[in-house]
Order: sequence, then structure tokens, then C-alpha cells
Amino acid sequence: MTSEDIASRLSGRGVKPTAMRILVYKTLMDCVRPVSLREIDDKMVTAERSTIFRTLTLLLQQGLIHAIEDGSGAVRYEVCHGHDHCSLDDQHAHFFCTVCQRTFCLHDVGIPHPMVPGGFHVTQVNYLLKGICPACYREM
Repeated sequence: MTSEDIASRLSGRGVKPTAMRILVYKTLMDCVRPVSLREIDDKMVTAERSTIFRTLTLLLQQGLIHAIEDGSGAVRYEVCHGHDHCSLDDQHAHFFCTVCQRTFCLHDVGIPHPMVPGGFHVTQVNYLLKGICPACYREM
């Protein structure tokens, strides 16, 4: 996705496409798995961590990315690949490796739609599996 495509996507969700917002979004797109604020900060050495965090918060609020709480103590972020916004249908399961502490997307493992009592409106589901990833398992 080009910078122009990212700018268009941001604008389409009501986000002014500043250079930093485009850069943070592109950085997330280039990641092959969900990443923490620290990992994004390590990739964007010229940006202030607080600026990155504010940008992530905005992108999250506008449904351009989603956050995963994997039990490691760090929230991880990834781009939502839905066309209009991040919906339950766009979300997928994640796998947290208890050995290497990495979180992986399981794109082909859908999240079941939970049945909740009347009046409750589900906006996000955190469906996390924990265990040992293939690379760590081979090293055992």
C-alpha cells in the first residue's frame, strides 16, 4: 500500500493524514505479527514514543487498527483489514507463545460470535490461544 493509499484510508475514517500518522500506519502494515508500542518505537527511532502512542490511540478509536491483550503485560497492535472499519467479522484469533513471548495472528481461525444478554453490544473480542509456537517447539 502506498503512502497515498494510506492517506486516503485515513481520510476516509476522518483522520487527517499527517506524515507521522501515515508512517505509524505503514510501520504497522509492514509488521508480520501484532507489535507492542516498544517494538514500534524501536522501528521508528526518530519519533517520540508519546507521539506514536497518541497516533495509535487515534487509529484505534477510528477503527483503523485493533489492539490485542495477550497476557504479556503489553498491548499489541495490528492493522485492521476490514474495508470500512474494524468489526467483529474482521477480527481473528491470536496465539501467544509462552516461550518466545511473541503473538501471532491466526487469520484462518475466526472468532465465534458470543451470545450476550439483551442490552449489551459487543465491539471487540479478544480470542487468544497460548502455547508454544512451531519455532520454539522445534528447539525443545
